[in-house]
Amino acid sequence: MPKTKLHEIMIHPLMTEKAVSIIEAENKLAFIVNLKANKSDVKRAVEELYGVKVSDVNLLVTSKGLKKAYVKLHPDYKASDLAIKLGIL
Repeated sequence: MPKTKLHEIMIHPLMTEKAVSIIEAENKLAFIVNLKANKSDVKRAVEELYGVKVSDVNLLVTSKGLKKAYVKLHPDYKASDLAIKLGIL
């Protein structure tokens, strides 16, 4: 995907019980992303949109046809701080 379409990659942050529990436990955030996005697209979008460093991205497609991204932040950044900015916590 072209660089100008960062907002099209990230659809919205996910706020479920599991998503909230992994924020503190694993320093990860969960997002619903574009079905055409790959790991590098998601990593670049999170880093540029939110000003953090990403250490790992895991993607999965749900049974409802949505693509979830679990984004692990670099240890220098706290997922809880970003979650508060995004309005998840």
